[in-house]
Amino acid sequence: MAPQRFHEQFEQIQRSMPDVPLAMGPDDSAEFLYEKGVVLARDGEEARVVEDTVRQHFTTFAGLTADHVRRASPETNRSGITRIQVGDPGQGDRSGDPAVAGALRALRATEGRAGRRLVSRNHVVSIAVNACPGDEPVPAPLTQQPNPAAAECTYDPDTAVGVLVVDTGLMRDYSSYPLLAHTDGDLQVKECDDDGILQQYVGHGTFIAGLVAAVAPNTGITVRNTLNDAGAILEYEFGDKLFEAVERGGWPDILSLSAGTSNGRTDGLLGLAAFMEELRTRRTLLVAAAGNNASATPFWPAAYADLPEYADSVLSVGALRADGEFGACFSNHGPWVKAYAPGERLTSSLTGFDVPVPYVYQHSTYDACRFGFAYVCTCQSPRHTGVLSEERAAAPTGKPDQVMFEGFAHWSGTSFATPVVAGMIASHMTAHKETDPRVARTQLLASSTEYAEVRGAHVPALRPPTWSPVPVVPLSPPA
Repeated sequence: MAPQRFHEQFEQIQRSMPDVPLAMGPDDSAEFLYEKGVVLARDGEEARVVEDTVRQHFTTFAGLTADHVRRASPETNRSGITRIQVGDPGQGDRSGDPAVAGALRALRATEGRAGRRLVSRNHVVSIAVNACPGDEPVPAPLTQQPNPAAAECTYDPDTAVGVLVVDTGLMRDYSSYPLLAHTDGDLQVKECDDDGILQQYVGHGTFIAGLVAAVAPNTGITVRNTLNDAGAILEYEFGDKLFEAVERGGWPDILSLSAGTSNGRTDGLLGLAAFMEELRTRRTLLVAAAGNNASATPFWPAAYADLPEYADSVLSVGALRADGEFGACFSNHGPWVKAYAPGERLTSSLTGFDVPVPYVYQHSTYDACRFGFAYVCTCQSPRHTGVLSEERAAAPTGKPDQVMFEGFAHWSGTSFATPVVAGMIASHMTAHKETDPRVARTQLLASSTEYAEVRGAHVPALRPPTWSPVPVVPLSPPA
């Protein structure tokens, strides 16, 4: 069964996409979200094969009319993908979509003969977790230094490493944080709701940019607000948005991406196929978050790092807990995760420093780690009651908690381990005058002698020199 938090996030993302009916998939485990009634196919001959095969399947076995299967989009997108409607999106509930499942089954034999996948769900790509970061941000006092702290390095625009962050937009007063003085990009479209409360995910991109700048001050950071809406976007649109992000300012040295989705497969996302092929021909290194589902299921695009044809161009990053010795409870894991970095209770800039801003928690903490770990993790502490939890509760247990942000925050997730690693690669490039980010990645991993334990496996651990471990509190034994 999907945890309560996943159901809460489903509601949050559905509100951000009011015109897109969503379902959970592939079953009650709810590994991903997807658009109901629609499948994706490559344009041209493959789209025609999909339409004809699905139409025949449904008219023969499901009693639908022949014109029920049709193009849902009049034109293909930049990624060469088209949406094909295969059923009434109003049918069924959030637990699944029989029309889409039937369409996928209808194409299995055809795909086997073709030797590659022809059809896919239209997945929701979101900020990396059960559709959300590892936890919600917690205010940190302005007297506390960022963690990782700022490295001793001078910014030089002529040698600065280009880092592109594809995420939510920058807070309007982000430049009041000195480390972000050289950062550029898109502003968050709407920071607060009508009551002046920070909206969920606001500050995510600013927090990430602050981490990159702390680990590698000699970076030219650009932030794009591709994931401005609740940190989520449909797969059909995502490939196009990535093309748009990298081409607005030219392909960067490093692309830091803290979003993705599982899809129940081991061959990637159909909607990203064109972008990933283009990435292979460039010198850009994609550093991607492994996701926060505490799962070994491949999470894309991070899991492209385990496919031989993309191993040189993608680095997948998992999260270590606050002491840096073991994996964080929420971090995805498995052989497709190629490096781990601190990702629990990091400290960076959430908002600018001009005016304090209130935030109301969306999720309640749990009485115990929702992933079964035996330390006081971000699932449990610090305690708070959230809006979405209260809305789902049959009997409300208390008023949602409100806090005030005035600059710094603690936040957890592979979302944040990822820019730490992006920064370490950029710092290596500066220190060794290396101009190729893929070579720098290889050199950095080869020179690292540090390891951590994740689910019984010893894995490469990248801990920046300015990062300070935070002691972990074990759970008290039962009385």
